[in-house]
Amino acid sequence: MQTASTNICERMGRSQEFSKFKRGTMIGCHLCNKSICEISLLINIPRLTVSGIITKWKQLGTTATQSQRERGQRMLKHNVAEITNCLQSQ
Repeated sequence: MQTASTNICERMGRSQEFSKFKRGTMIGCHLCNKSICEISLLINIPRLTVSGIITKWKQLGTTATQSQRERGQRMLKHNVAEITNCLQSQ
């Protein structure tokens, strides 16, 4: 017999990562001047997800997923740059 908590955990599975092909398709459509809404409808993925992947590609030059360590290092560099700019402006 399954408990209620086991049943909930099975239903609330972790979302799947998009394949390199799907991410590349989104970037390719973006480079062909398709709007985020058009890309979303074409690939059947939510607009916010498409927007996030395109933004990540613009910022990092890649759509590959990053490890937690890489994300932490990027955020640390960003925070140091913000603090430096703030101190320089004073």
